[in-house]
Amino acid sequence: MKRHLMFAAVFASLMTGQAFARDTVHNFPVDVALKSEPGKVGDDIRLYFAGQPHPGVVKSFGEFATNKKTNAFGKSDDAACQHVFLSAVIELQERARKEGGNAVINIKSNYKNEERESATEYTCGAGAVVAGVALKGDVVTLKK
Repeated sequence: MKRHLMFAAVFASLMTGQAFARDTVHNFPVDVALKSEPGKVGDDIRLYFAGQPHPGVVKSFGEFATNKKTNAFGKSDDAACQHVFLSAVIELQERARKEGGNAVINIKSNYKNEERESATEYTCGAGAVVAGVALKGDVVTLKK
C-alpha cells in the first residue's frame, strides 16, 4: 500500500510540474543571432526580413515556413534561441536553393501561428527543456 501511495505522490508532482511548465516568449535581435555562430549561415542566399528594402523580384517561388526546435536544457534562453533561429534561417536558405531562388524576402516570425513582422527582431519561445522558432518567408530570385 505504501508503494501505491508513493507512486501516486510522484505522479501527482510530475503532473503539477507539467502544469507549470515554462514557455517564455522573447523577441531577440536578428543581427546578433546571425553573428552568433560565424560561418553557419550561407552568404549565397540573401536574407531580407519584413520591411527591409531589397532589389526587384524577377521570379517568385512562393511562401515557405519553418518551425524548428532545439534542446534548451542547461542553456540560457538567449543562447538556445540564437541556435534555433539559425537552424530556421538555414532551412529557409536550403528551400531557396532547392527552388532555384537566390533570396528569401519578407521573413517574419510565426511562433504559435502568430505572425510578427520586424526587420530587427525575431520571436522565440523558450521553455525549461526546448526552445523554438518559426519563420515564414518568400523564396524569390532577385535582380542582380
